[in-house]
Amino acid sequence: MKMKSPTRRASLCKVALAGFSVCAAQLASAANVTIATLNNPDMLELKKLSASFEKANPDIKLNWVILEENVLRQRATTDITTNSGQFDVVAIGTYEAPQWGKRGWLVPMNNLPADYDLDDVVKTARDGLSYNGQLYALPFYVESSMTFYRKDLFQAAGLKMPDQPTYDQIKQFADKLTDKSKGQYGICLRGKAGWGENMAYVSTVVNTYGGRWFDENWKAQIDTPEWHKAISFYADLLKNDGPPGASSNGFNENLTLMSSGKCAMWIDATVAAGMLYNKSQSQVADKIGFAAAPVAVTPKGSHWLWSWSLAIPKTSKSQDAAKKFVTWATSKQYIEMVGKDEGWASVPPGTRKSTYARPEYKQAAPFGDFVLKAIESADPNDSSIKKVPYSGVQFVGIPEFQSFGTVVGQAIAGVVAGQTSVDAALKSGNAAADRAVKQAGYQK
Repeated sequence: MKMKSPTRRASLCKVALAGFSVCAAQLASAANVTIATLNNPDMLELKKLSASFEKANPDIKLNWVILEENVLRQRATTDITTNSGQFDVVAIGTYEAPQWGKRGWLVPMNNLPADYDLDDVVKTARDGLSYNGQLYALPFYVESSMTFYRKDLFQAAGLKMPDQPTYDQIKQFADKLTDKSKGQYGICLRGKAGWGENMAYVSTVVNTYGGRWFDENWKAQIDTPEWHKAISFYADLLKNDGPPGASSNGFNENLTLMSSGKCAMWIDATVAAGMLYNKSQSQVADKIGFAAAPVAVTPKGSHWLWSWSLAIPKTSKSQDAAKKFVTWATSKQYIEMVGKDEGWASVPPGTRKSTYARPEYKQAAPFGDFVLKAIESADPNDSSIKKVPYSGVQFVGIPEFQSFGTVVGQAIAGVVAGQTSVDAALKSGNAAADRAVKQAGYQK
């Protein structure tokens, strides 16, 4: 006797009047896929469009756990390290994927369908999510960092943004464009504590000022002149020209400030370009200009590299269904769906070469080629003037970084909030980083 497919079985259940309990039992066997992801616009769009995935796959039920970025990182790490199996799909990045893959915590991304076209995925993205040549997550979007600015405000003040600004120029522009009486702030920057929140941005400032997290012998280099200059500059800039409560602002908060016209400049993830140029999401869509992330002493490490990607924990009980969803969510077809639903400027960037070749994207996203160049030129293995023993532009690619990176982020947020001095913050951060790598056996 030929078995009916789950899809056929589900459709029969909908029309059957008799044998209801049998049908209910069959439907109850549908694969449940629980997805842990972050609360940014791109991921919320994924949740919205996933209704079409469920419609095409009635044997798969998607459950969403949408969390603030810092909380997502904590929950995903706890789930994976304790083998609790709470999540079937987790949004992770270029920090976690190689480490977790190395430890055997993730399902390898092998045997993808032919029409997925893995060769179309930008090599930088694939490499960042691999360990020993094995891919452990599929990129949902890839980003570097860049400078956004208000062309109208610059023009009115007689200012010109260079293609490659320096931090000294950024400070001059911010001073001139701040008008707190109008609720207009010269600059918006991440201040919210977190290794992937304020420290993602702050690390690039440290890099370009010539600093590094550790020397070649894994001795912490946080309490050094380079860090002092970088953090003093960053904190003073936010205090003088940033919005009130800057120490509570992460990516989402600054996106809201910039898109509602409160910031003259914002240095952050390239993924924000699509949101700022989207007229349904941004009040200043026709007034946004862009330039490279600023530099100080060196261009090395001045712009970061990150990929929000989708991975499947080894503890998932619905691995096949999870893989089907992850493949769909990172496919060419999904990008096309977003283009039709939100406009081509808003499609997930940085993942596929075919996106950048599309006339619709070229027309809607004047920043497209610029962003791809920033992504391809960010080098996690050469992000500082002085040599380092780790990989990563805006993070240190070791498991212990989550812990001491968060401690340093909290100390620096305290500087921005006026609760502690730069000296005290960097001394405590240096001690925390040294302690962590000593305990882990990195220091010989």
